[in-house]
Amino acid sequence: MRKALLRIILFLALAVFSQGDFISAQTTSQWKESEYYYFNYTIEKIYIHRLGYIVVYRRASNKLERTYMPVEWFNTIGGKGEIVYLGSGMEWPSMIVYYKNGEFSHVRLRLRKYGQHMTWDVVPFNVNIDEYFKDIEEVKMVF
Repeated sequence: MRKALLRIILFLALAVFSQGDFISAQTTSQWKESEYYYFNYTIEKIYIHRLGYIVVYRRASNKLERTYMPVEWFNTIGGKGEIVYLGSGMEWPSMIVYYKNGEFSHVRLRLRKYGQHMTWDVVPFNVNIDEYFKDIEEVKMVF
């Protein structure tokens, strides 16, 4: 009992003699507001094309929209795209679009690893949609 009481007294003495830094460290915040913000969308379908990905997503009004992303975004280090494969479970694929200071920064696709999932599909080779993948600098989103 004496040892416990001695520890409590020692703890309080340290708190008092440390000029209040110990107690104030818990109350002051050093948080800095980030220059990034993001929007998260549920992916309904993702089509693989030889030039990139076509992502069909559900917007806030529950309507479906699509956006095109060149494969180069995902094949280069520091590119504009990143793919994160989801493990087994109930989490549904999603697309997170990041903006930095109001301008498009990058996109993260959270996808099922296996192509047998219902969200994966392939654009047939005889369909010519190459013009949709030309000169893409940012993800075009409809809110």
